[in-house]
Amino acid sequence: MTARINLSKTAIAGYRAMLALESCVDASGLEESLLHLVRMRASQMNGCAYCIDMHCKDARAAGECEQRLYGLDAWRESPYYSPRERALCCRRDQQLEPPRHQRSVGCRLLYIT
Repeated sequence: MTARINLSKTAIAGYRAMLALESCVDASGLEESLLHLVRMRASQMNGCAYCIDMHCKDARAAGECEQRLYGLDAWRESPYYSPRERALCCRRDQQLEPPRHQRSVGCRLLYIT
């Protein structure tokens, strides 16, 4: 993995906003297992190896089974997820999916970064 920018030093206001959002999500009342799946799915869609690794470790430490984590990238076809989990994955995909005109690989990378 290549070194990443230290956001807590280079983008202080953005980093604080991200932490505030994370606090709101944690206080949302959603089960921890759902939050881990949503975070992991977002990291998969963003293509961030560092975040995938971090969220996978967090989910495993909280008791999530490896099979469900491995199958998350193909959640639509995997039998491991409840209707509620599928709804959250669907919503996350909709939020992070680039517009149709930007779906080529090159444009998608530009859109996400």
